[in-house]
Amino acid sequence: MKINDLKPQDKSFHRRKRVGRGIGSGHGKNSTRGENGQKSRSGSHISAHFEGGQMPFVRRIPKRGFRSLNREQIQIVNISQLNRFEPGTEVTKDLLKQAGLIDNTALKLKVLAKGELEKMLFVKADAFSVKAKTLIEEKGGKAEVL
Repeated sequence: MKINDLKPQDKSFHRRKRVGRGIGSGHGKNSTRGENGQKSRSGSHISAHFEGGQMPFVRRIPKRGFRSLNREQIQIVNISQLNRFEPGTEVTKDLLKQAGLIDNTALKLKVLAKGELEKMLFVKADAFSVKAKTLIEEKGGKAEVL
């Protein structure tokens, strides 16, 4: 085998289509772009959200409500979800993330009073509802605001 005998494997290589190189090439005159129209012109670009003069989707759908750009995102944990920890445990954001109760330790955490608390726990969070704080302290635990 010599270097001049080397060639790509069958059907692994496809020649580039050379358009606009005369009528004999089969891709002359309109260069596979059809007849006239917006896409037949050189340099034409149509944005992805353009719908051909039809009222665009973004303008068709109703807009409701308001969402502040500088809103605070808060993760919520209910007090009944804390029963999975051993009595006397210090419940922190890291522990809650390991347990799969929250997704992100960087976001603020608020403990709400839905359900019953059956154990004494030391809970550290960014915020507590008033009822959640009293329920934790009734069991002999501590609700510490970070």
